Amino acid sequence: MDFKDYYETLGVAKTASEEEIQKAYRKLARKYHPDVNKEDKAEDRFKEIGEAYEVLKDPEKRKKYDRFGSAWKQAAQQSGGAPPGWDNVRGQYGPGFDFDFGAGPGAAGAGGGDFSSLFEQLFGGAGGMGGGAGGPRARRGSPFGGGAGFRGGAPRPRRGNNVEAEVELSLEEAAQGGKKQVTLADPTTGQRQTLEVTIPAGILPGKKLRLAGQGGEGAGGGAKGDLLLKISIRPDDRFRLEGQNLYTRLDLAPWEAALGTEAAVPTLNGDQRVRIPAGTSSGRKIRLRGKGFPGVGEKAAGDLYAEVQIAVPEELSDRERELFEELAETSDFAPRG
Repeated sequence: MDFKDYYETLGVAKTASEEEIQKAYRKLARKYHPDVNKEDKAEDRFKEIGEAYEVLKDPEKRKKYDRFGSAWKQAAQQSGGAPPGWDNVRGQYGPGFDFDFGAGPGAAGAGGGDFSSLFEQLFGGAGGMGGGAGGPRARRGSPFGGGAGFRGGAPRPRRGNNVEAEVELSLEEAAQGGKKQVTLADPTTGQRQTLEVTIPAGILPGKKLRLAGQGGEGAGGGAKGDLLLKISIRPDDRFRLEGQNLYTRLDLAPWEAALGTEAAVPTLNGDQRVRIPAGTSSGRKIRLRGKGFPGVGEKAAGDLYAEVQIAVPEELSDRERELFEELAETSDFAPRG
């Protein structure tokens, strides 16, 4: 069996935290996504990255992988005792039921017992697997028999896992909300699926949308899990979003800042003219109340702040230079005290 080093695949250390693993996966998934990377082996690399992430993001799977390497699945599914040279391999008999094949006395596969004796240790009673007199009877809610366990030999239904994906929106899309077509790729198979998602107006980065029944497949007739879409917002050349407040840069000429003027300030709903007081210095913030990022529900919208920057011409005409020199000789203003 060829060893697959999932840590090396994601480029993280074996001691990496869940956050570090997720961050590495997202970076590589974007780089090798088939919609972005058209190289011949990009799709294969994308699948390898997805396979590694599916194992390392799950604490139980990661624990088994750290112990058994690439054979962790075979170890987990072993039904007749531990593979040669391995102890305490955890086997799985249907969804939601697992137990330890220890190498102690009487353990299954250890030479001193059988599955029936192991069953007795787990559930009490005596005898074999049968439900007759003296045999162990499955308790309600146990993996065998009535209740929420095995019914007629079939595994109990198990709900599918929730799946998380990231959706990137423009600032306007997040502010205005509405219908959006979202294409997602399965991290393991690379298969793509397009969904229509309703984006609530004013949704902030980091929030999650839950799409019921769009997650992982259930087992034994169980319902599908949910799809959780985590919202991110692309950087915008005009605005910086902090909470629900927006910040934008407002450039003024020296004489505009000194004498006062009116200027157009960009907002999410178009430009708005504002009055600039005389004597405005660089760094001053002009506040436009309620013109920031919209609130959700009854929550009020944030504010917009126009941050003043004094812009100086890189090249001066002869007349401009003459006027600036005259101003320098005439003015007693001392900006450095």
